[in-house]
Amino acid sequence: MRLRNKPWAEDFIAAHPHIVIPNPEDHKGKWKEVFQNDNPLHIEVGTGKGQFVTGMAKANPHINYMGIELYDSVIVSALENALEAGTLPNLKLLKVNGAHLAKFFEKNDVSRVYLNFSDPWPKVRHEKRRLSHENFLKLYESILIDNGEVHFKTDNRGLFEFSLMSMSAYGMLLKYVSLDLHANMPEDNIMTEYEEKFSAKGQPIYRLESQFITKKAE
Repeated sequence: MRLRNKPWAEDFIAAHPHIVIPNPEDHKGKWKEVFQNDNPLHIEVGTGKGQFVTGMAKANPHINYMGIELYDSVIVSALENALEAGTLPNLKLLKVNGAHLAKFFEKNDVSRVYLNFSDPWPKVRHEKRRLSHENFLKLYESILIDNGEVHFKTDNRGLFEFSLMSMSAYGMLLKYVSLDLHANMPEDNIMTEYEEKFSAKGQPIYRLESQFITKKAE
């Protein structure tokens, strides 16, 4: 996907440091101080235009949310979405590479990871780039609380099947699996922009909830 250049984006982002957190590595292990509460933190890796993470923050004020996106031209739309939603002290954004989460979070910083409509990287030689690959699962486990969860949505059947196998092989517990989420849509489902687009075309939306199993010391 070609990203449209927005030369004004960098200055706009810099003008809102209370939402797009500058120097996030300085807050590693101290995110509760940023949010000024002890509520659990849920992050969305690849937040896009931010419709999902903003909707979740509005619906669940007792949970802290953070949208993670790399490109100025994309995260600026998430920032606009957050500003339009009004005052949401439980919502922050990070302009960082999701492959480097360990630079910004330490063990127990995060309670849940959301992966929504990630790039499927369909070629076999690119499978390590998929956000549900074993290497990324290790990364998520390193920043999550014990028994932390990964929630995943996609319209791509191949990526969904890969993710099921990857998480199962890793030893995660598959708590919920849906091959057509909108056939029996949960009341608390917050749709992403892509979800609205694909579901309107009649494409099934696949969803799973998985949990890391913490091994108890003998």
